[in-house]
Amino acid sequence: MRFLYLIPLILLSLQLFSQEKEKQEINFTIVSFNVENLFDTIDDPHKNDNVFLPEGKKKWNTYKYQKKLNDLANSISSINTNELPEIVGLCEVENKKVVEDLIAQSSLKKGKYSVVHEESPDVRGIDNALIYRSSKFKYLLHKAIKINLPDKKDKTRNILYVKGIADKTDTLHIFVNHWSSRIGGMEESEIKRVYAALTLRREVDSIFRINHNAKIVILGDLNDEPTNKSIFTILQANNKRKNQEPLELYNLMYDIHNNGNVGSYNYRGTWNMLDNLIVSQDFFSVTSGFKLKYDSGKIFNTDSLKESKKKDYSGLSDHFPVYMILTKQ
Repeated sequence: MRFLYLIPLILLSLQLFSQEKEKQEINFTIVSFNVENLFDTIDDPHKNDNVFLPEGKKKWNTYKYQKKLNDLANSISSINTNELPEIVGLCEVENKKVVEDLIAQSSLKKGKYSVVHEESPDVRGIDNALIYRSSKFKYLLHKAIKINLPDKKDKTRNILYVKGIADKTDTLHIFVNHWSSRIGGMEESEIKRVYAALTLRREVDSIFRINHNAKIVILGDLNDEPTNKSIFTILQANNKRKNQEPLELYNLMYDIHNNGNVGSYNYRGTWNMLDNLIVSQDFFSVTSGFKLKYDSGKIFNTDSLKESKKKDYSGLSDHFPVYMILTKQ
């Protein structure tokens, strides 16, 4: 009979233990977002921004620019309802100033984001950038990695490499990518993305030579899907084990791509998984620090994002953000 009196105490203890365990879990969200032509309204003589001027084809003005900034910020802030993402990799930004305008929006301002950006030789004048919450991620260094294409006249976006420490424990090597588009045909343009993959693989291997257990994050609009040659064969993020050996690089969007007509980008009614999240194996096998599950890759495809594609003010973006949440106790 005495045991019956102990049951409520036992249940209460278990509840408190469970609550304490939940409190101890720390999340760290990483997002990749092609924001589709985030241009300001100011003419830059060194960039091909004529379309995005008040007198240009899109009649780009302050109202449209501010609305796009606000919509983008609201989408980013909605990805994780508990807290703002710690890191967001951005594609298709005109310059550092537009990124600074983005993080100044009311829905992102409380995150106190810092910006990493480098100008690229892209003919359209678009670059890659990364924003991070300095209270959650300690910036160490960054560099712009040039992609030398087979036709020397062709120019494309640099790969942006950022190294830093997540939540005081985990050193992350982050690569923000926006590979050459499929203009001219997917097969005809494939060689450009192969060269991008070769460049990125060399950088990854240089990190692995120093530390084979390095935590590497590759994100961005690769303009190829997980099963295409550039990613699957050249970069070797193919999610297939050889002789049961651990994979060096794992594509979190691979299974989603293979499981049906879903994707991060819709072209003429067909879904494509062009936005990839690729990570090193240590995220799955590590015994301490931040970890991932194999199904951690997600697409943030809300109704508001879908509706934005129908707008004539250039919409929020023609891509959905993709994201992952790292966890540790």
